[in-house]
Amino acid sequence: MITETALSKSIRSILALTVTAVFTAPAFAQSTDAQEAPAQEKAERIQVTGSRIAAPELSQAAPVMSIGREDIAEFGSPDLGQILAELPAIGATNTLVGNRESNASGGISSADLRRLGASRTLVLVNGKRHVAGSPGSASVDLSTIPASMVERVEIMTGGASAIYGSDAVSGVINVILRDNYEGLEFNARGTSSTEGVGAGTHEFGILGGGDFMNGRGNATFHIGVNRIQETMENDIRQFDNWGSILNPNDTGRLDGIPDRIRVPNIGSEYISGSGVIYGDELYGFRPDGSYVVQPEREGSSSKLFGYFPDGCDTCLFTQDYVNMQPEVNRLNLGSTVSFDLTEDARFYSDFKVTQADIEQQFQPAFKQGMTINVVDNPYLDEELRQTLLGQGHETVRFDKFFDDWGNRTAENRRETFRYVGGVDGFIDWGQTAIQYDVYYSYGETRNRRITRNESIPGNIIAAIDAVRNDAGEIVCRDPDAGTVNLGGECVAYNPFGMNGSAEAIDFMSADVQRNDTISQEYWGASFVTDSANWFSLQGGPVDVAFGYEWREETSETLTDEFTRKGLTNNAATPNEYGEYDVSEYFVEMKFPLLAGVDFADELTLDMAYRKADYSHAGDAESWKVGMMWAPIHTVRIRGTVGQAVRAPNIAEAFSPRSPGYVNVVDPCDASRISENPNRAANCAALGIPENFEAVTSASIDLLSGGNPNLDVETSDSWTAGVVWTPEGALDGFTATLDMYDIEIEDAITFIAPQSVINNCVDAEGAPSASYCGQVTRDEETLQLIAVESGYLNAARIETRGVELDLRYRTDLQAFDLPGTLSSNLFVNYLDAFVQYDFQDQPDLDNVEDGEVGDPIWQFRLTNTYRLDDVSFSWNVRYIDNSKLYDVTPRLEAYENVSPNYVGSITTHDLSATYFVNDQLTLDAGVRNVFDKVPPGYVGNALYDLVGRRAFVGVNYRF
Repeated sequence: MITETALSKSIRSILALTVTAVFTAPAFAQSTDAQEAPAQEKAERIQVTGSRIAAPELSQAAPVMSIGREDIAEFGSPDLGQILAELPAIGATNTLVGNRESNASGGISSADLRRLGASRTLVLVNGKRHVAGSPGSASVDLSTIPASMVERVEIMTGGASAIYGSDAVSGVINVILRDNYEGLEFNARGTSSTEGVGAGTHEFGILGGGDFMNGRGNATFHIGVNRIQETMENDIRQFDNWGSILNPNDTGRLDGIPDRIRVPNIGSEYISGSGVIYGDELYGFRPDGSYVVQPEREGSSSKLFGYFPDGCDTCLFTQDYVNMQPEVNRLNLGSTVSFDLTEDARFYSDFKVTQADIEQQFQPAFKQGMTINVVDNPYLDEELRQTLLGQGHETVRFDKFFDDWGNRTAENRRETFRYVGGVDGFIDWGQTAIQYDVYYSYGETRNRRITRNESIPGNIIAAIDAVRNDAGEIVCRDPDAGTVNLGGECVAYNPFGMNGSAEAIDFMSADVQRNDTISQEYWGASFVTDSANWFSLQGGPVDVAFGYEWREETSETLTDEFTRKGLTNNAATPNEYGEYDVSEYFVEMKFPLLAGVDFADELTLDMAYRKADYSHAGDAESWKVGMMWAPIHTVRIRGTVGQAVRAPNIAEAFSPRSPGYVNVVDPCDASRISENPNRAANCAALGIPENFEAVTSASIDLLSGGNPNLDVETSDSWTAGVVWTPEGALDGFTATLDMYDIEIEDAITFIAPQSVINNCVDAEGAPSASYCGQVTRDEETLQLIAVESGYLNAARIETRGVELDLRYRTDLQAFDLPGTLSSNLFVNYLDAFVQYDFQDQPDLDNVEDGEVGDPIWQFRLTNTYRLDDVSFSWNVRYIDNSKLYDVTPRLEAYENVSPNYVGSITTHDLSATYFVNDQLTLDAGVRNVFDKVPPGYVGNALYDLVGRRAFVGVNYRF
């Protein structure tokens, strides 16, 4: 029996409605050529990114940059998120690689414009909103959009919230897809490392389409598959378990000598995949169960981790278990239909379905502080038993990563469905026309995540307590022991080495499941007209756009009974559900004040206003004012000022306050206490002794959740720039130079647990009462045992910078050379990026500009030379040198670690395209030709971590 899901029902119903709407439309007579002319003239008034009133890109008050289909192909990747992250204006925080250690967002690739967060970047597809990819968020998973189907991507900052609504705090990214296609084409592309790293990708796609009913309609479809190869961190050549250790030559803070130094081979002798026993010495185990005395470290990173220059076969190296990027296998299906209902009205629809199987690797389950009964345990090596008994140990501590179970593997099946349908067109109205668009959309993302090999701590304790029974068989001391045991189910476990039986592992472990469902539904209408019927300014009639939109967002996460009851190594996690709806009204006006007069070839003022009513956050208003002044027709001066808003997303507002675990370091540890000038005194005030050694290298309890009392956050921004489009000898050249400034107040922020712990003892004068109240230490040992955190409208974020965009296209015949040349240089200068966890504590600033992930300078240079049927491209990407320490001046952290920066990185890409004939096109290229990668202690996703790789592609049009 085949069960029809809600998703499949939705697809079937919408397809039926689409087909019915198209093929039952009245067969109006076709227009004559004379009748088609005005209709064609009207059709040119299409929507462009940044305004509902059409205008050329360089005539808009706010800067808009774009990247086209040909440029996208030169990246040789199916991952649109990673492609966009190579543009200087966009961070790599939430890309496929950036999310590599995230559970809920594994396999998702989102855009982070201005590095203000993916939640503050609004992504549109063909000008319409798109359902989110991660539960509780509004972030769009760009990997659901096949790169091969993208016509171009337009990126706009400055006043976008007033045009498009919430989430456009940093700006908007509009992905325009290919449609109205006639013909059939096949695309194939593959990429692989030339250095044996792997990290391969391949994709295959078919695009087809054609007109019907004498050209009144067009139907286009696309089907494609792509695969991204799993790549582990151990596959990355420069990665070598890098970390930092205490510098033995250090004599104190700011003494001119680094406090810590970076070294490879950082591991732990206290825990391993085969187990470690704590006797008078540490005894590690090999996979076969034999033992050795653990080697001495040659430098200390923390209580549990140290430096082993020659490696250590019986130590733990965490890099062994971590993905650089997960395995992704994706299927994409999509179709667009458009049909001219009349000469002035068009029905359109767009639907897609994507299905992705994502396999993500995490470190195996582990447990510390287990007890081995030296006298009774039958699995213990007899020689080691006698040694321990001779030392006076009848029981000993035992720590282990359960390598014999295998990694914890998260298997995700993520499905996304989206439908958009509507009618747009024109209504003649005297001397002008009304352009309208009435639309409806529904989108849904479902993710089923099964995590293999989670541990059941109570069962581990029972299984590890093994004895021999009267028959000489090895059994559990108590066959009924364990938190999950219906009676007599305990199976004895051999913890030494890699010798656990399948039955014992089944008793100690469990596969847990989580199901996420995210939905987005909205409908709306927009209208564009002008004042030609009543009046015109000197530059022409006033353009007006206005409309209404209603939208509902929901997110639900259901966990299995094991998870809800907290029976595994994870804390008890409840089901989650949240929803909200919003009604929005908007208006936009463009006033052409002057045109074609002295010192004002163009003087235009534009304004936009949006009023929103959120069911969970109340009213919110956003607005924008922009100006474009062209004193002469080759020079334009432009600027915008505006206020943007972002309502709390579902996770921020509705996620239940629940327990969990978090990895932290203790700032009062002797190895960390010199990193801030206030720590030593504040730690002492809390009763923590000098030379304190923390043992919190693994995790502590965390209590966190959403906040239903959150308000909308607001940002004030401005842009100012100049556009130069010279003529004559420089015809084909354009230059734009723009400054931007964004300041977010009442920013919704999750106070990071590590920040809570650090700020408790980093405050000036005394420990911070507000932060320390959220930190719990053991009364006797003073070790960290718990921290509380959550979301607040508490932060302020400021960023400003300058962007330069130079474009030049020329026919080289003017220089007596064959062919054509096109070049584009895009430069971003980050002047400031500062975050304040609490806006009412301006002294506790956190300066980010210049740190890894936020370089001061970035640029991308593209050059394409076309000669007859062949084109050659040379692209250059530059990332400025960046600091590996906190650059906040008040912290004076530059001496905390060495090396304390990563040098500038410049990579070069070469590619060529051969247009064999009208049907066949071949292309190939090499990315990162000189194999330039960052040092092994830098794993930030902004960098090319893989190195040199080659790609080939073929396109055949039937």
